Amino acid sequence: MHDLPSPNKTTRTGRNYPLHILLFILTLFCTTWAGTIWIGRPPRFESILAFLGSLKDGIPYSFSLIAFLTVHEFGHFFAALRHRIRATLPYYIPLPPLPFLMSIGTMGAVINIKEPITSRKALFDTGASGPLAGFAVAFGLLLYGFLNLPPAGYIFSIHPEYLAEGVVPAAQPGTLYLGKNLIYMLFETVIAPKELPPMTEMYHYPFLFTGWLACFVTALNLLPVGQLDGGHVIYAMFGRQKHKKIAGLFLLFITVLGSPSFIEGLLPLIMPGSNLHVPELLLRWSWSGWLLWAFILSRLIGSRHPQAGNDLPLSARRMITGWLCIAIFILTFTPVPFGTK
Repeated sequence: MHDLPSPNKTTRTGRNYPLHILLFILTLFCTTWAGTIWIGRPPRFESILAFLGSLKDGIPYSFSLIAFLTVHEFGHFFAALRHRIRATLPYYIPLPPLPFLMSIGTMGAVINIKEPITSRKALFDTGASGPLAGFAVAFGLLLYGFLNLPPAGYIFSIHPEYLAEGVVPAAQPGTLYLGKNLIYMLFETVIAPKELPPMTEMYHYPFLFTGWLACFVTALNLLPVGQLDGGHVIYAMFGRQKHKKIAGLFLLFITVLGSPSFIEGLLPLIMPGSNLHVPELLLRWSWSGWLLWAFILSRLIGSRHPQAGNDLPLSARRMITGWLCIAIFILTFTPVPFGTK
């Protein structure tokens, strides 16, 4: 005998299965589409069949990125279950790669915790599990990408105009480049592959690119502010007052980090015709997007963390894991993630 489903079953469990499945399928479609664009082989629109057939080139990128998001979010999900905390399945967020968007096909994925977390131990486990699980995927993607680089001719199949010179030319003004983080530089130094592309072409290599994206997203989640994963970890490790101080210092840090490039962009507007510029050394380590993040974190998301149950300190094992999360943040944080040559 089977019980009939209750009319409010979705409300009680927080799991609207049709919606979760639909969002997953849409995100898989959008990331596959975006993958074809990033590798330089955008889909053909002559017909539906031609469009769908050309999407196969985006599958390595799409599956890699979806794998990272899934593992990250289910890390949170299973940690919540372990502490008997109700949580939804991941909500994937599709973002079509429209011409006016520099879209990676998704805005990520989230789960919703449906009830208060009543201890620092549960808060730590739930917050740390996602970045730890996701970083394992990011590490694997980068390792695979570095060890399985396509031959030199691959870039010429994407840019046949480079064939005349026989080498990848210097980047033209306005070319997008991606910044390096410590883990990327570590792979670059230890493996030292001969065919490693410059950072102005790296996004054509799906495993390198998705590994880099996974590191970037991991670092964003580990920012030690508010109720981000990093905020949960810092709160659970050091308590509410130290979390408040660390969050304030970090907001100041990214504000300082973003200011030189922001000021450089303002100078032509406030002083037209002037030859005044921000020193190149400061610009090299600056990305104005950090100012936007500082605003979002301080004014929209909030930099403080609410009280989370009892205030019992973490065990030594969890403190060691917390320091591992901090190390992962340092390895994956990219001071200048995007720029143009």
